[in-house]
Amino acid sequence: MSIELSVLDQSPILQGHNERDALAQTIDLAKHVDRLGYKRFWMSEHHSTKSLAGSAPEILVSSVAANTNQIRVGTGGVLLPHYSPYKVAETFRVLEGLYPDRIDLGIGRAPGGMPGVNYALNRGQYPDVQTYPTQVSHLIDYLVGNSPEGYQVKATPQGDSTPPVFLLGSSGGSASVAGQLGTGYTFAQFINGDGHPSAVERYYNSFIPSPLMREPHASIAVFAVVGDTEEDAEFLASSLDQALLLLNQGKIREYFPTPEEASQNKYNMYEMEAIRENRKRMIVGDAESVKQQIEYLADLFNVNEVMVNVIVSPFDKRLESYTKLAKAFNM
Repeated sequence: MSIELSVLDQSPILQGHNERDALAQTIDLAKHVDRLGYKRFWMSEHHSTKSLAGSAPEILVSSVAANTNQIRVGTGGVLLPHYSPYKVAETFRVLEGLYPDRIDLGIGRAPGGMPGVNYALNRGQYPDVQTYPTQVSHLIDYLVGNSPEGYQVKATPQGDSTPPVFLLGSSGGSASVAGQLGTGYTFAQFINGDGHPSAVERYYNSFIPSPLMREPHASIAVFAVVGDTEEDAEFLASSLDQALLLLNQGKIREYFPTPEEASQNKYNMYEMEAIRENRKRMIVGDAESVKQQIEYLADLFNVNEVMVNVIVSPFDKRLESYTKLAKAFNM
């Protein structure tokens, strides 16, 4: 199976850097992986999250697309329950007009932050996630130039191309919605390490061709850490180990620690078990080992595209991880 590699970036704030640095590093990373030949570069949406700077991925999409040449650029993803499908459609029709055939619209239904985020984004209300399939259906109608039933408006500007839609999910529920509405589907292994290939199988089995997508397209997204050696990779991964553990514990930190700091931590048996559990969301090793693990996951989930999310410190080690991986796959 030929595997295509893509990138998911969350604009992490690394120790010794600030939010502006993190956004600048997102642009620099995009330019780097564009040169290496990665297929897509998607950016996430998080709110009131001190260690992640990417709260408005649709704005980052425009900047990244302007600073790259051929890589597809998109969101991973816009949290649709917070927004009007009509407004999202017009935003991405504008992006498609600026960068034809290079824009992807990845969407999700997660809150994207702490409970107060839902309240603040929805003007004191809480979104009804049960209406999510209807929202997606309306979004597709607007994107392809139709008006959903009951709405006599069209999204502008129209054009010769339309950005494909991908539903992001960490369970089988989103997979069924994606299949029935004829969108792409990306399984978030980096969120749910216990995810089962049946989610992707459910997507394939329920897929109905749509104006946006005639054939099903599924991928998986996973954390990865690529070192010079297995030992080096374990050292680099200690940063993400600590960050995910603190997140599990509800502890807020303003940056991702350096491996020098993180590797000095002494964990109790319960924390070690949590770290081992979180490792299900990660691929760690030297380039050849990571390549083999990616190939295994792709075969297990029956996909030919894997999105890689590398969060290591310092920033040049992030760049090196993507370079090593590209070389391992002969990109």
